[in-house]
Amino acid sequence: MCSPTRASLLTGRYNYRTGVVDTYLGRSMMRPTEVTFAELLRDAGYRTGIFGKWHLGDCYPLRAIDKGFQEALVCKGGGIGQPSDPPGNKYFDPVLFRNGKAEKCRGYCSDIFTDEAMKFVEKSVDKPFFLYLAFNAPHEPLQVDDKLVEPYRKMDLSPAAFPKIGLPVTNPATKEQTARVYAMVENIDTNLGKLFKLLDDKNLAKNTLVIFLTDNGPAHALFNTGLHGRKGSVYDGGIRVPCFVRWPDRFGAGTKLDFPAAHIDVTPTILDCCQVQPPKNLDGIALTALLRDRATARPERNLFFQWHRGDVPVLHRAFAVRGPRYKLVQAVGAGDYPQRDRWNVQLFDLLNDPYEQTDLSDKHPDIVRAMGKAYKDWFADVGKDGYDPPRIYLGAEQENPVTLTRQDWRGPRAGWRIDDLGQWEITVARPGTYTVIARFAPRTDPATAHLRIGAVTVEQKVEPRATEIAFRDVKLPKGDARFEAWVNTGSVNAGMTYVEVERLRE
Repeated sequence: MCSPTRASLLTGRYNYRTGVVDTYLGRSMMRPTEVTFAELLRDAGYRTGIFGKWHLGDCYPLRAIDKGFQEALVCKGGGIGQPSDPPGNKYFDPVLFRNGKAEKCRGYCSDIFTDEAMKFVEKSVDKPFFLYLAFNAPHEPLQVDDKLVEPYRKMDLSPAAFPKIGLPVTNPATKEQTARVYAMVENIDTNLGKLFKLLDDKNLAKNTLVIFLTDNGPAHALFNTGLHGRKGSVYDGGIRVPCFVRWPDRFGAGTKLDFPAAHIDVTPTILDCCQVQPPKNLDGIALTALLRDRATARPERNLFFQWHRGDVPVLHRAFAVRGPRYKLVQAVGAGDYPQRDRWNVQLFDLLNDPYEQTDLSDKHPDIVRAMGKAYKDWFADVGKDGYDPPRIYLGAEQENPVTLTRQDWRGPRAGWRIDDLGQWEITVARPGTYTVIARFAPRTDPATAHLRIGAVTVEQKVEPRATEIAFRDVKLPKGDARFEAWVNTGSVNAGMTYVEVERLRE
């Protein structure tokens, strides 16, 4: 899934260590104490820029510009059009956030991110730079130029049209969904072509390390080279993704690395290539020697994968262990419900069965036990710091005002539906007087808006059909607190859609 992979990609550590366990509801905020390789490269003299999707925290101290990126043009949350975004935001002419400030942009989102990335490269011709271009496409909502979609509507792109490899595809994407995904991918291809041409034109290509990869398998049931499963699954259809590396001055073209590598290896590899000292607490390894010489000895190790909904990971739920040859899978429990009454451990020989069709667990119980123990040890280790969510800072010099959204709230009723209810864990960075503006769906019945921040409580009547209310002159002490804001109509409490909190100048 998106946030967990990005946390590992940027830190070289398993995402559970970083506090990131999911993609929304406060579970995708990376701890501010984590060190990204953008911070390390910045400190080593590189210009650092991100254009596209960050998805590891929208507020200080969790933003990309707080974690090593000197230039940023990003969308909020997990993508354009989600509840963390400004209302009505779309892939065309979106509101994006440049260095923390909202900016109305013109054009298609992927084109905008690429054009901004190219400007960043042009300003970096005489300096070392690190560019993170993270497209939010192809992702729901599937908004793309209809001229790009039309040719794919005329093709048969259903999984059945391709050679039948692996397991049958269930619930395939509709023809329109498939056409739109392919159109969005074509747009990315075109944009990357422009970016790579710029590297050639500026004589940067030979000494520029380029890494292309995706964060997970396809979200829809599309052709997936026959791999088992898709996004959200710990089968290879969800976790095995394309990864291309290009560095003409150092790596030979056409090399295929058959050593199992993962997201955790990107940070140590880049730091090694740039001769920057890595932190000592990384889980990944530098692949540089293997990329230069296939004869280099391959280290023996297991790779671990786990994902499911929830505030806290659960032992044995939706996990996999990938060794040099065998893969242990317990795929049950992804999504919203643990299905604790089901349990299905499988063992696959990936060298001879890359499509995970033949379960060998009964034939090799010793391997199952050994890999199962390795998983338990890993699970205990990566979770030893707990999973308390990072706190959002209010009133800090670095960001004031702060907008709280449903992306980062938590609680048993937290969600994205209009009547859901949650709260935010916050730190008041500076004591003082605050204004809180809360936005919500209009009510026709008499209603009351409530605000509770730690021990501070305020309430006000809501006018019929009103969509926002301002709590003024709210005195907040410095320190940690829980922030709650809701509208009460009779016996029903519903959360706010957006809450803007501003510390007033004294």
